Amino acid sequence: MKRYWSVALVLLLLVAFFSSKHSVQGRSLLRMTHSSQAVRDLQTSKEMKEEKPLRGENDSFRRIPRTGSNPSQNKYNLPVGVQGRIQVLKCEYAVRGEIVSIAQRLQDDLKINKDAYPFDEIIYCNIGNPQSLGQQPITFFREVLALCSHTALLDESATHGLFSSDSIDRAWKILDQIPGKATGAYSHSQGIKGLRDAIAAGIEARDGFPADPNDIFMTDGASPGVHMMMQLLISSEKDGILCPIPQYPLYSASIALHGGSLVPYYLDEASGWGLEISELKKQLEDAKSKGITVRALAVINPGNPTGQVLSEENQRDIVDFCKKEGLVLLADEVYQENVYVPDKKFHSFKKVARSMGYGEKDISLVSFQSISKGYYGECGKRGGYMEVTGFTSDVREQIYKVASVNLCSNISGQILASLVMSPPKPGDDSYDSYIAEKEGILSSLATRAKTLEEALNKLEGVTCNRAEGAMYLFPCINLPQKAIAAAEAAKTAPDAFYCKRLLNATGIVVVPGSGFRQVPGTWHFRCTILPQEDKIPAIVNRLTEFHKSFMDEFRD
Repeated sequence: MKRYWSVALVLLLLVAFFSSKHSVQGRSLLRMTHSSQAVRDLQTSKEMKEEKPLRGENDSFRRIPRTGSNPSQNKYNLPVGVQGRIQVLKCEYAVRGEIVSIAQRLQDDLKINKDAYPFDEIIYCNIGNPQSLGQQPITFFREVLALCSHTALLDESATHGLFSSDSIDRAWKILDQIPGKATGAYSHSQGIKGLRDAIAAGIEARDGFPADPNDIFMTDGASPGVHMMMQLLISSEKDGILCPIPQYPLYSASIALHGGSLVPYYLDEASGWGLEISELKKQLEDAKSKGITVRALAVINPGNPTGQVLSEENQRDIVDFCKKEGLVLLADEVYQENVYVPDKKFHSFKKVARSMGYGEKDISLVSFQSISKGYYGECGKRGGYMEVTGFTSDVREQIYKVASVNLCSNISGQILASLVMSPPKPGDDSYDSYIAEKEGILSSLATRAKTLEEALNKLEGVTCNRAEGAMYLFPCINLPQKAIAAAEAAKTAPDAFYCKRLLNATGIVVVPGSGFRQVPGTWHFRCTILPQEDKIPAIVNRLTEFHKSFMDEFRD
């Protein structure tokens, strides 16, 4: 009898275990629902059994993302508890990959063994991190931030002699918008309302079309906004995102983490990294033939890593394509201030869409901006926003819910994002110094870009398109077959082989093009234009000498 009851107890426990396992999966979204009434409504409806479509104004959101088991994950032979995160193994981020790790080890060893290397410093040209390479922050922005962070300064008489009058006035205005005047407190999940008002006003001044502060979601840089949208758009590997190739690895990494499929469209290097609508159509049809439903199109303008600036005509074609195909347009516009050539100008995709007569009901558009780039380069402060337009209220509710899970973005980043979109105006105490700092930084970046571009194009077997914008050059290197064979023997990509050799010989850190994806059979590397002007000649000399030596060593 005891054995009978023991067996019965085990069976009951097994039934309870498997029942709870399935019910937890089915309730994963309910746990995130704010309203208890919404929970009760969902529990009594067929939505508990069926996946309910969520639609944007242009029918671009098809359903709430939901995680689930994937039999193909078992091929990695991982423990059961790790199976659900197999996406982490698929995720790669070359900008801070193997070569950067090697550089950091070299930097540590340089402190001990200075005479062991043919260089005396590591120059990080791998990432868009301006202030780490000597760029100074904008004085007005930092003055306001300092006063908001340490409010006691506002009560000191000496402050008026140390800070500009408009930075003091702006600090008071911002603090009045923060509950308790406490920058260390949580804010609304979308960001402080007064700061979103300032950003919306800045967008409206830039574009000439209305902007709603309720469309602004403030984020810790642009990256969390991209992750958030991928989380909402992707529910399985059958959901695809059209991404440019070459692309910024944030996109491939985020798509991999959320279990989706990257649908590549190749930029045309021969035409200055042009974006052809025929290529978009081709890749869209190819994805459909594989059973992939494309949810969105990601466009980076100005381009990263490629540095091109889209023409307004090209942007109009892209907007029409998204409208026709019912795709969400993800517009990465974090380099909007970084345009260096007189024949190109930045136009936001929202401005382009509105100028075409398309409103909220015509196209779903998410625009990303960051305080990390531009002329400000406040990477470590982690600030930015996304402007979300063209979605129905039920989809907006889901976006807000995901934002709420993260509580809020950091307040210092929010303040800086508002300042970037609302800088000093003519007549303000700080205006002249602000303009001088801004124009000095952008002018210097343009000079550095041109100098490096010309130097790269003088190297044997190297071609480099002009840097129209952003912070990078992406030269193509025609490597000798012996070098390619040596790379294969070392079990590494040929461009990674080149970049490692460059690092070990010169201390210059660049990122191999294979980390950004590229047309098969071509090799590139990405190099920032951020080292200060006085360091550029030395970089050019080191690179030139290395490249000649490398080509001589591996010449066919």
